[in-house]
Amino acid sequence: MTLRTCITPEGTFRLGIHRPSYTVANLRTEDHLEALGQTKTGEKVDNRRNFPDEDIQVDWASVIYEIPNAFPFQGATYVDSSWADAKALDPLSISLPAPEKTSMHRALDSILDAAGSKASSVDKAALFAALPESVLSALAVASTDPEDLRIIAALSCDLLFDDADDPSRAIATGLRYAKDADGRFRPVIHRHDLFEAVVNNPRLPDAYKVAMVLRPGVQGGSEVVGDVRSDPDGRTHVFEYLRRNSYIPWGHFAANMAHDAVRYGIRELDAEDMFGLRHLYYQRTYVRLAEQCGLTTPRRRRLTGEELEKLRIMVLEYIRKAATRGEELAYSATLWGWNFGFDFAPSGYRLHASHQQVHQQYALIPGALPHTQATEGGTFRPFACGDLVADAVERYRADTGQGLFTDYLRAIRANRRTDGRPGEADLVVHEDDQVLLFVPKAQACGFELQLMPIGPVGNVLEADAVCRTALDRAMLKAQRALEGLGARMVTSIEYSRRLDSGDPDQRLLYAFLPKLPYAPGGFSEAQSRCIVGHYPEDFALACRKVLAKDM
Repeated sequence: MTLRTCITPEGTFRLGIHRPSYTVANLRTEDHLEALGQTKTGEKVDNRRNFPDEDIQVDWASVIYEIPNAFPFQGATYVDSSWADAKALDPLSISLPAPEKTSMHRALDSILDAAGSKASSVDKAALFAALPESVLSALAVASTDPEDLRIIAALSCDLLFDDADDPSRAIATGLRYAKDADGRFRPVIHRHDLFEAVVNNPRLPDAYKVAMVLRPGVQGGSEVVGDVRSDPDGRTHVFEYLRRNSYIPWGHFAANMAHDAVRYGIRELDAEDMFGLRHLYYQRTYVRLAEQCGLTTPRRRRLTGEELEKLRIMVLEYIRKAATRGEELAYSATLWGWNFGFDFAPSGYRLHASHQQVHQQYALIPGALPHTQATEGGTFRPFACGDLVADAVERYRADTGQGLFTDYLRAIRANRRTDGRPGEADLVVHEDDQVLLFVPKAQACGFELQLMPIGPVGNVLEADAVCRTALDRAMLKAQRALEGLGARMVTSIEYSRRLDSGDPDQRLLYAFLPKLPYAPGGFSEAQSRCIVGHYPEDFALACRKVLAKDM
């Protein structure tokens, strides 16, 4: 088989084992011997070991396991046994550190006490204003003290308060606006980066979050074109915003938790919230496709579960019949993604997309662009990331005569430990009769999880109500498992099959990709080489243990 994948036609995983042993010619011309320092007892430490006289003989360097990704476009994963063996002794050590408690107010109290001075809250606000921008940015992201964040919020923009005479004790009610050169109202924001950083801090008081970034309209003119509100006893409320002039051609939609349902952490998100967010994705997708098929759809109300399922079946039947007639769809692929979490470095680098609490984004992708918008020689097929998976499925079928996803499922079931030792070998984190949440044998990032239907469901149009509910439930479990291991920034994406073509073996696939503080991305990642310090089987065990605590 020429395709680079860890999946085999026998329904097992394959990998390579590097046991490095080699000699290095010493080509150095000069020695630069220097003292490095000394111990407390006066023993000197130098750099003599860095300048050997002879060639270097490396005997038995750390064993490295090279695992081709299931999908060739994602390269390969390299598991360093020197790190992974230690983690195997305690799988729950595969975790990220929790943020430290940080309060500039308390730090200032300590500093002023040491100097024999005191400062009021007004004086402290003046001290904050004198801080360098980089220090304020660090505090805006890292502070766990709401009083710090109230002051920083007021420095970033002009806020309105319910008690204008005493803003230090008042509640923020809105933003001050001014007209721009075109006569449009714009919020008065003095420091945009600082504003973005502070509004994404979960410890900012909710009244400030609502006034600055959550109330409908405060971020601009994006129209609310859908919503989900739970029963009177429930707490879920979700808005669907239209992003007209989107970086995604033909516009996209965003399902946001509403201003009266503030959610800045996965622990605050419940199953009803997730179902609401995802309902808007399913509803918008089915309605847009139905209108493309000439079907009538309702206005100014949410579709019930029964209506949604009926519409899905009608659209699916129409598209399948159109495909047999050779008709092309105007939109033939879905796009869905979720950037959860935020961080902003004092150096000015944004480390993850602004989430401004929980929101998921989605769109439809055209099947083809007309000749007038394409290069010479034919139509232009817009990109969908699921097409990369489709290419792998097609090549695997050509090489083996079998289904890649069918064999992927078999390999997951038959998995053996990467290090070949006895012990925990299960890659599955959660399973029901519809879906599988698992750790991929070759993780594209250190904490990656994947989710897919067990049956041949290639996109959300093929997912019935039972399957959709299972997907939504498992998606929340994935996020809770990752948060339980310390993940604070997670990018989640959907790989789906085209609505009107492709191998039916291709499954709908979700990837959950946390950002890791010690691996922000460098040349290894740019070369699609993922370096991992644990075995995937131990990571799966750690995830299961976290979820077991939730039960």
